[in-house]
Parts: sequence; structure tokens; C-alpha cells
Amino acid sequence: MLQKMLKPVSFLLVFSFLLLDFSVRTSHAQMIDTNTVMTVQKKIADREQVTDFLGREDVRQVMIQQGIDAVEAQKRVASLSDAELAKISQAMEQLPAGGDGIGTVIGAAVFIFVVLLITDILGLTHVFSFVNHRR
Repeated sequence: MLQKMLKPVSFLLVFSFLLLDFSVRTSHAQMIDTNTVMTVQKKIADREQVTDFLGREDVRQVMIQQGIDAVEAQKRVASLSDAELAKISQAMEQLPAGGDGIGTVIGAAVFIFVVLLITDILGLTHVFSFVNHRR
């Protein structure tokens, strides 16, 4: 009985092995342009900025006062599209409290420089060596 089953089982196994695909798939590397990389980085930065903002303790306190669950807010931010996150991130950059503050620091430094320069020209201070003091 074993001899009778051996021949059909052998043919079935040979046929099964012939149907297997042993081909090797190759991968193709390509260059990507800078705009694509920058777009992906901007999307990641927008998502991190909004998530970090919602993770701040003062923002959590305000959300609790308003009756908003912080965990639910984080889940909703995670489900936002890239365009919605970009819009929120752009709005946060325009707000004084949500911005990065570089413009404010530069403005303050220029203001202080101008005030010290005027007082140095008037002879009230001696801060800058390039100002000619006449007496």
C-alpha cells in the first residue's frame, strides 16, 4: 500500500516545488529632491510643535479649566491631517505666546543698542569706543 501512495505523492510534491517562485527581487535606490525632504521634515516639526504645546503644564491647566480632557486632545491632534497641522502650526507661530521669540529678542537688542548709542553720543555714557566724545 505504501508503494501505491508513494508515486502520486512524489508527483504532487514535485509539481508543488515547480510552482514555487524563487526569483530574487531587486531594490532600486533613487535620489530624492530637497523639497521632498524639507516637506517631510516640516510635517514632522508641525506635529511635534502642536504636541509639545499641548503637553505643557500651563496649557493642560487651561484645558482642565475649560473642561477638555488632555488625553482626548492629544488623540485628536494625532488624527489631524498634515494640512490641518500646518495651519495650526502657522497660527501658533504668529501668536506672541506660541512663537519662537527670535523676532522679539532681535528687536529688544536693536532697541537697547540704539538707546546706548544715543546716550553715548550725548555724552551720558561711554559704552562704544567708535563714538567721538567732544567736550
